[in-house]
Amino acid sequence: MEEIKKNPLSMQVSMEDFMPASGEDKESLVIMRESVGFWKDGIRRFRKNKIAMSAFFLVLLIMIFCFIVPAFYPYKYEQQMKGSERLAPMQYSKVEKAEMEKGEKIFPHLLGTDQNGRDYMIRVLVGGRVSMTVGLVASVLILMIGSVFGAIAGYFGGIIDMIMMRIVDIIYTVPDVLIIILLAQTLKFPLEKLSMLPAFTWMQKLGSNMISMFIVFALLYWVGMARIVRSQIMILKQSEYVTAARALGAGPGRIIFKHLIVNCIGTLIVTTTLQIPSSIFTESFLSFLGLGVQAPMPSLGSLASAALNGFQTYPEKLFAPAFLIFIIILSFNLLGDGLRDAFDPKLKQQ
Repeated sequence: MEEIKKNPLSMQVSMEDFMPASGEDKESLVIMRESVGFWKDGIRRFRKNKIAMSAFFLVLLIMIFCFIVPAFYPYKYEQQMKGSERLAPMQYSKVEKAEMEKGEKIFPHLLGTDQNGRDYMIRVLVGGRVSMTVGLVASVLILMIGSVFGAIAGYFGGIIDMIMMRIVDIIYTVPDVLIIILLAQTLKFPLEKLSMLPAFTWMQKLGSNMISMFIVFALLYWVGMARIVRSQIMILKQSEYVTAARALGAGPGRIIFKHLIVNCIGTLIVTTTLQIPSSIFTESFLSFLGLGVQAPMPSLGSLASAALNGFQTYPEKLFAPAFLIFIIILSFNLLGDGLRDAFDPKLKQQ
């Protein structure tokens, strides 16, 4: 076909613009990026975040040390060794040195021992396990209560939403430490009676303070989660799939749990991950005040509180639990920030 010349100043339409596209032109228009779903795209974005991945592996490493290593450690957290009180790190007592001269192998005290002759390394590891367990369990309780409460308030709206949100405002003003002290004293006798039953013997190790702490987490700390979920539900309930579910005869319960909360799962995961370090810090703070687990069960907060008495002579006894608290909270915060950047659609790069 002859090339049609066109005057640059004329208004004539160029026929070249209407010629069929060649194979190279068609290939250049093909979108090369693979179509991915919400979870796959979020995981891909999370894996590109080096800080978040480092925090993730650090959390796994801490869990291995706190949950698995104590099972193979040669000492127990409640084991008292006579003559081994307040040993420095990597130091042996006279009794242990005498046994070593006889040819016996003695595992070193990596962080020394406390005032009762108990290995301090195992107590820090078990204390980290207690603090992380409390943080995880408390976050699950907050997730379950807060998500259901916020979803109901956001879905129904109107007078129901107003009443439920006023309840949240009232709970925000309740002093948590005072409630824990009152519950610990009120529930002490009933819990002691209940712990005598075979099915509840595990409660003897926790004590009334720790159980009251779980109750306070379930009663007070879910309000932030409820507000976040409520705001998400109020946006999602206007979606077409919710209208279609109503048209098909789905009830409010099915719509809330099968459609709305499921579509908030990314926000729930991020909020729960950020709630874990807050719960761990609260548990450590309360244990520091003596409102945590019952002795001889250790907690990072109780270990730090006990180490204050001999801080000038044995500073490492305070640095060890304080450093572990710092690493746990920092790693969970960085992990939560990475999950938020990966799964929050509003933060995706254009």
